[in-house]
Amino acid sequence: MSGLTGSMTGIWILILIITLVIEIATMGLTTIWFTGGAAVAFILSLLNLPVAVQIAAFLVVSFLLLFFTRPIAVKYFNKERVQTNSDALVGKEGIVVADINNIENLGRVLIGGKEWSARAANEHAKIAVGAVVVVRAIEGVKLIVEETGSVAD
Repeated sequence: MSGLTGSMTGIWILILIITLVIEIATMGLTTIWFTGGAAVAFILSLLNLPVAVQIAAFLVVSFLLLFFTRPIAVKYFNKERVQTNSDALVGKEGIVVADINNIENLGRVLIGGKEWSARAANEHAKIAVGAVVVVRAIEGVKLIVEETGSVAD
């Protein structure tokens, strides 16, 4: 059994290196959890603990790291996620500055001095320039608006 335990040391260090290289290359928080599990299993293999204990430790540590630290890591370390305050636009009124026509994928609205792409909440509605609209939702980068019945001066 010690021969298998000794060969597992090499396997754990290989898994550790591969998962670490993948993590460094992607920076996507995808394999770092398994790097931690492999590190613990590697240490256990150096202590000549049974292979079953090493595998169990690898699985348990990897799962625990994934389950408990991933939400924190994604929140604080995922810098590619662009946070905006666009949700604050829901409920705000704006003025149509380019006719809104969902079929032709046209429409622009001015809110707070900024121009936004817009679509009508009603798929078949067309909203003319100068109409006052209220933002009902945001889908991707487009505001979903509904005409209020008012017309801007």
